[in-house]
Parts: sequence; C-alpha cells; structure tokens
Amino acid sequence: MTINTENYVDEAEKVIKSMIDDRGKLQLTTSKIRNILSMVNDIYNDALHYKEDKIDSELKGRVQYLRMRIAYEAGREKTVKDFVEKADFIKNIKSIGDSKQNLILFCRYIEALVAYHKYYGGRD
Repeated sequence: MTINTENYVDEAEKVIKSMIDDRGKLQLTTSKIRNILSMVNDIYNDALHYKEDKIDSELKGRVQYLRMRIAYEAGREKTVKDFVEKADFIKNIKSIGDSKQNLILFCRYIEALVAYHKYYGGRD
C-alpha cells in the first residue's frame, strides 16, 4: 500500500485493526510500537526544521539506519514482523528518497499507527 496525505490515517487504522486476534486483543505491545516511534521522532523533528525541499545525505543516512533497525526488530519477534509487513514500512521508507515531504508523511503515518494502537486497546 502506498500512503499519501489523503489516506495515511485510514491506512494506519486498517493496519492496527488487522493486528487484532480472534479474542479481540492486539498482538503488538505498546513498547514495541513505541520503540519504532522514538526512532522516527528524532528524524521527524530534524526534518521539520529543514528549509529545503530535499533532505541532505546525513538525514538520508539516518533514514537508512531506521530502515535497518526496523528490519532488525522485525527479525527478533514475529508480531513485530507481521506489523512491519502489514504497515509496509520498508516500501514506505524506500519511497522517501530525498523528499522532505515524503519523510514528514512517513513520520505522521507512524504517529497515526501509534494513535490507533492506543485507541484499539494497545497494551504494555
């Protein structure tokens, strides 16, 4: 799925709903999703202060590191892997390229995922 400014909130809600098991419980803990959010927040705050429409190589490198860390976390635990795949993180990170707007959109998508996780009863 490709996110854009018009669908990222709805897509986030769909992903979180798909993580609810037959007993109505979310299979992803708050701490796992918050680990991803904290990595994204540092990048997001820096991106907001960029005056240019394109991000520089330092910030692009941090985005690549984020991609690697998400892959690592996904490899450590099946529920995180399911979440990463359903949210299409890798594809969406790759689509950032050097675009400040795409980076901000991705960060807001992560924020929406966390919000819906909490809304649908995310637990520690």
